[in-house]
Amino acid sequence: MIESGTSRLRFIRKASVVRSMQSVAVVAVILNLAIPQAFAQGYGNFSMRGSPSINVGPRINVNPTIRYSPNIRYDGYDNPDPGPRPRVIRELDQGGDNPGPRRARKTTPATADRTYVAKEVLIEVDGNPTDAQADELARRHRLTRVQSQNFPLTNSTFFRWRISDGRSVDAVVRELVAGGNVKAAQRNNIFRLQQSAAAKSEGDPAQYALAKMRLPEAHQLSVGADVTVAVIDSGVDVTHPELAGVISGTFDALNNNEGPHPHGTSIAGVIAAHARLMGTAPSSRLLAIRAFGAQKSGAESTSFIILKSLDYALAKNAQIINMSFAGPHDPAMERGLAAATAKGIVLIAAAGNAGAKSPPLYPAADRNVIAVSATDQSDKLFAQSNRGSYVAIAAPGVDILSPAPDGKYQMSSGTSLSAAFVSGVAALMIARNPDISAADVRSTLLSTARDLGPKGRDDQFGAGQADALSAVSAIAAAPMAAASDGSARR
Repeated sequence: MIESGTSRLRFIRKASVVRSMQSVAVVAVILNLAIPQAFAQGYGNFSMRGSPSINVGPRINVNPTIRYSPNIRYDGYDNPDPGPRPRVIRELDQGGDNPGPRRARKTTPATADRTYVAKEVLIEVDGNPTDAQADELARRHRLTRVQSQNFPLTNSTFFRWRISDGRSVDAVVRELVAGGNVKAAQRNNIFRLQQSAAAKSEGDPAQYALAKMRLPEAHQLSVGADVTVAVIDSGVDVTHPELAGVISGTFDALNNNEGPHPHGTSIAGVIAAHARLMGTAPSSRLLAIRAFGAQKSGAESTSFIILKSLDYALAKNAQIINMSFAGPHDPAMERGLAAATAKGIVLIAAAGNAGAKSPPLYPAADRNVIAVSATDQSDKLFAQSNRGSYVAIAAPGVDILSPAPDGKYQMSSGTSLSAAFVSGVAALMIARNPDISAADVRSTLLSTARDLGPKGRDDQFGAGQADALSAVSAIAAAPMAAASDGSARR
């Protein structure tokens, strides 16, 4: 019995030890499951609350058509205080379940601002300073002179200067203005032609704009004989049969011997074609001014080049200046346009092809310029046409047949073409009575326009669509105008 009792006691103790070990094992399993979960939860809270948030920002798609020059440094980051460049942000590698080591990635710089020339500043100085004076001014502001030209139009000299260090264009402009040694300083803004890509055309479709604007009837009164229209544009094919005998002068403001361009040739043709096509003012005289050079993103020019072109147009006694291009507000150009207006020049520009949400574009939005929007064959507004209170008048600008380089023809659309139609109508009016003022040309164009859209003036069509017959009929003919301007060349 004693042995039996002892065995029983040993069995009870052994069972108790086993139960204790099982309890420990259960607790260990529970802890093994609970601790990682609690740790993970705590680490997650720590990551969200304790660590700094990394704002990577939106992904930036770089436009493939933008040209990067090895000689031009392009600035621009989303962060207003990016620090040293290139800016590096560290991100977790998202591949696989294991986050793995962190790896550094460079952020993509924002697309370069293509509204002005990088690392260039345009400076205006009163009168005609000497080279020594100009060089001293350049040294004082750590700039390199690129180009200069005196403009009798504004009685001043404009300089293109390059910024060779890391200063921004706007910072240099502020420095120049604060220094008080210059009349004005600004960005050398970029302007672009306002025409959609040309489409191939078969045969000779009817020129619907002729009937819309009643041009054949208007030509019984005036064909724009001997009125000089300056076309500031890309290169014009002056040998095209449609332009035979109408080119009175040419000027290459770029001076790089680039050949004819579809845009400039088209605009010249809308104004003065007189072979297979009927231009708006077929007996006018054109000054073909090449201010826009062909680029991958479209033909472009700058403030300085356009000012040179304006100066040439006035020196050659242009009566109308057609500007089928658009860009940002430009103080230097504003002064040039005001000087042209003071000399009685009619200024006409494309309203722009940037669409309904675009801000006003220039020179069309300048108060001295007649801004023209575009309509189609159904008198609807061209979808890409700019709107705004600065729009003065509308004209056909969709699917317009016009000349192209090498004796060809093209079908194209845009407010560029609309502006050319209105420039042609202005030429008819001036030929009818050469004494008419620029202000009277504008008021007559608007008062005789055919109302479209909401009744009265609106932001889409301005006063309405230009009516050539009504506009010319409203002008009292000068005594000799009817005899000298009675028929069109065919």
